[in-house]
Amino acid sequence: MSNAFQRMLSERDWILTDGATGTNLFALGLEHGDAPEMWNLERHDLVRAHYRSFIEAGSDLVLTNTFGGTANRLRLHGLQDRVHEINAAAARLLREEIAASGRDVICAGDVGPTGDLFAPVGPISHEDGAASFKAQMQGLADGGADVLWIETMSSEEEFAAALAAADEVGLPVVATMSFDTNGRTMMGVTPSRLAAIVHACDHAPAAYGGNCGTGAPDLLIGLLSAEDEVASGDALVAKANCGIPEYVNGAIRYSGSLEMMADYAVLARDMGVKIIGGCCGTTPDHIRAMRAALESAPPGPRPTPEDIVNRLGPVTGTTMELIHGGAAASSKRSNRRRRAG
Repeated sequence: MSNAFQRMLSERDWILTDGATGTNLFALGLEHGDAPEMWNLERHDLVRAHYRSFIEAGSDLVLTNTFGGTANRLRLHGLQDRVHEINAAAARLLREEIAASGRDVICAGDVGPTGDLFAPVGPISHEDGAASFKAQMQGLADGGADVLWIETMSSEEEFAAALAAADEVGLPVVATMSFDTNGRTMMGVTPSRLAAIVHACDHAPAAYGGNCGTGAPDLLIGLLSAEDEVASGDALVAKANCGIPEYVNGAIRYSGSLEMMADYAVLARDMGVKIIGGCCGTTPDHIRAMRAALESAPPGPRPTPEDIVNRLGPVTGTTMELIHGGAAASSKRSNRRRRAG
């Protein structure tokens, strides 16, 4: 396989991603309300520093600074006519930092939601949404991205439009949804439903799972709840927030410690997650601790929901009900099979 992402996916037991983009750009001086994507054109030095910090921390995959890179999102800043320029620049800067590092690192073109509602709930059609995603993705591909990283999706309709666009661009795809305190996306999609969608779609991603949300225990337990739908060859993704955001001394801080994020990484690996990383609040120091743990901790048994809660802390809402519902459903299926036999 010539593509760096496909090669690493086939050869490695786990792939460690980067952490938060927004959190770390704010630490570098980004002001609230500004478009971080504009830094790809105006502040090359700081975007490069952000990328470099995660490469040096040990990330195998780094996301471009393009989460809001569709015309839909850039329009909020009057940048809707610069989609290709902004996205190509972000990928090119990351490619240059990867080359300078001498490490084998994947350049992942980050694609976030448009911020608009898709039909039938909202005004955006599948065709218009796919066209918007394709324009962004083509810029990322032209800038040198190895893989398209579709993340933080909440609706099936937007998920489908993004995958259709990626299929036209022709790069491999990773796709994740964001599950909230009820173990569902904002539009009601569960991890089990996500797995079913992936298996049924015509443009299936190479890897799928969850990102952001309400913290590591919620995300891992949510993925455990989908085990009846996950196929043996599926590559799963966990890119959890670094704990819970807290307002401290006039600023937002995340509660996750280095030790907690390291433990989360090992638990994710032991439950079969292939691509592991951090989302909001995750710094290069967290990624460095996660890599050290993944490299030093011997493989363990598949963790149970109780193991996850005991080691990472409680879930923040009703996510655990997905497990109990799944267990009950599995029991009913087993009973039906026994009666049928």
